[in-house]
Amino acid sequence: MKYTKLGNSNLNVSRVCMGCMGFGDPKKGMHTWTLPEAESLEIIKNGLDNGINFYDTAIGYQNGTSEQYVGKAIGEYASREDVVVATKFLPRSEEEIKNNVSGQEHIHSFVNKSLENLGLDYIDLYIYHMWDYNTPLYDILEGLNEVIEEGKVKYIGISNCFAWQLAKANALAESEGFSKFVSIQGHYNLIFREEEREMIPLCQTDNIATTPYSALASGRLSRMPGQESKRLKEDFYADLKYKSTEEKDFEIIKRVNELAGELDVSMTEVSLAWLLTKVTSPVVGSTKLHHVEGAVSSVDLKLSRDDISYLEEPYVAHDLVGVMADNKVSASDNEKVWAKHTKDKI
Repeated sequence: MKYTKLGNSNLNVSRVCMGCMGFGDPKKGMHTWTLPEAESLEIIKNGLDNGINFYDTAIGYQNGTSEQYVGKAIGEYASREDVVVATKFLPRSEEEIKNNVSGQEHIHSFVNKSLENLGLDYIDLYIYHMWDYNTPLYDILEGLNEVIEEGKVKYIGISNCFAWQLAKANALAESEGFSKFVSIQGHYNLIFREEEREMIPLCQTDNIATTPYSALASGRLSRMPGQESKRLKEDFYADLKYKSTEEKDFEIIKRVNELAGELDVSMTEVSLAWLLTKVTSPVVGSTKLHHVEGAVSSVDLKLSRDDISYLEEPYVAHDLVGVMADNKVSASDNEKVWAKHTKDKI
């Protein structure tokens, strides 16, 4: 494994981050394909044994059980100071807004709950999961600065936002003396490259770390069409992201498969090796042991310029989807994304 600095922070992270959305009680959240505790801990341990020190979870993953599993694995298999833990908080709910819960109070409540779930004293990277259009940006930044000053959080990141929003947030933070976002976790992979238009250049200019999710397009870049998985069958959100562009994306997937054959490696390794030429540390989900092995091996695979050009050449522009599809979403819309298919509350 190789390591690098996470943007403007002092965190040293593995070039691959283990995405933990696949871990969590299948009966307690919006996904039915997640792994129960024993299987989750086995995969996290395998990641630790293979040098992955960067783990990304969220309070919204399976109603906090993903955080619980990650925390338990760290407690059993690692020294706390050797692991970089990232987790995320959701926007204020309609109920919180109705009850006049401020953005600052919301963040304090969520960070305390995440620390309880994780069983940890601090979070290395606390991520603003999606832009909250119903809460003043100042309140968000002040709340995050407060939990940093309290020692509960080391650094902050952001996810699912536009480049102008990240630039605006960091400019406001600088002017007010607040901590700035050191990382962005956006939707970016070989078949969805819209981040290259504005976000990637901004991050390169300001040394903001890029830790994209959906690194393998929910498995589409790791296998040829027709090779089904439980997640591909049951993940409604992933289906939303890629269903409309299947024909356009297939040419790229074919080229990944072709190059993998020529290099005698897996499609996973080719797809991630391409991504590693662009970003700091992609977030790679793992629900099987061989997923970990493919992710780790990708770090040592070097693609030629011709290989990279060949993979990139068929790309066409894609429409934004999910929480990024509209310029503005309400608290109710944000809740619907996370509440669909579950009756539980965090």
